[in-house]
Amino acid sequence: MYKVMKSFICRGCPNPVISTGHTSVDIGASANLEVLDKFCYLGDMLSVDGDADAAVDARIRIGWNKFKQLVPLLTNRDISLIRRGRLYGSCVRSSMLNGSETWPVRKENEVALQREQMRMVRWMCNVKVKERQSSK
Repeated sequence: MYKVMKSFICRGCPNPVISTGHTSVDIGASANLEVLDKFCYLGDMLSVDGDADAAVDARIRIGWNKFKQLVPLLTNRDISLIRRGRLYGSCVRSSMLNGSETWPVRKENEVALQREQMRMVRWMCNVKVKERQSSK
């Protein structure tokens, strides 16, 4: 018989496993587990300190990747702003907020998500920050 090894490493993450040292824990039956600081599981970064900073950063990166895939549609002037907004909400925003109901979110995390969302909306509407237009 041979052992079947399963890999739970996310292929979409640039650094799925982050370890500061080679620490391992003996769990018996001649098996050891490596202790990690951060680990990507199903596209969400889990960290040892329990905060959501790594998860928010990963989700912002995923949102920007999805936005850049859809830039030709989201910036197309022939498509109404309402339809572009619906496309943005259903594809980009939903990918950014996937799994967020389980995050222990702090105010800094909310501000980071809102800042990136406003950058994307400005890009869609072709509005520069220097123009100082209100978002309301």
